Amino acid sequence: MAMFRLQSSKVLAVDMTGDAVKAKNGSMVAYDGEMAFKKLSGGGEGIRGMVTRRLTGEQMTLMEVKGRGTCWFADRASEINLVGLQGDKLYVESSNLLATDGGLRTGTEFTGLRGASQGNGLFTTTVEGHGQAAIMSDGPAVVLRVSPQYPLTVDPGAYVAHQGNLRQSFQSGVTFRTLLGEGGGEAFQMRFEGDGLVYVQPSERNTIAGDV
Repeated sequence: MAMFRLQSSKVLAVDMTGDAVKAKNGSMVAYDGEMAFKKLSGGGEGIRGMVTRRLTGEQMTLMEVKGRGTCWFADRASEINLVGLQGDKLYVESSNLLATDGGLRTGTEFTGLRGASQGNGLFTTTVEGHGQAAIMSDGPAVVLRVSPQYPLTVDPGAYVAHQGNLRQSFQSGVTFRTLLGEGGGEAFQMRFEGDGLVYVQPSERNTIAGDV
């Protein structure tokens, strides 16, 4: 199995001995040894993954890197976090996924509705199996624990990923920008209940369900 390690907080190094990894297309910045690169269409598993992504708009273009040596990956100087999977499933925004072990399965899963009035579905990228994944964040990610006694509410613009036995739902809410009169459309929040981890970033991306 390929070995993932952080060369710095913004550069991922992967040591391979004939192994393969999947990485965000165009994220390779250097390599030594012998490497072969192949673009993977759709980012999901087979035709079903391609069709699902076409329907949902959850875009994730991956490449397969296979060989012997070390390959370095980075993307727009984003901070990188390593996540170990032991047969469980990681849910991650497609734009925040940098690389995974070649044996991990990637796909797309429906996780709820963005808002009752709009009724737009929310789909997210999934990574499942045994191995490591590297996720990115705009600024150092914060890992927050969710327990049955302490559910967590997250601004969707700051959400990066989650794992564990968590139930995700959406609720209308008021955010700081809404209070200032800068919001547009329907404001909503993501609520997590159960037992697991949620990764958030210290900045907010634009969301399609209004400025939140």
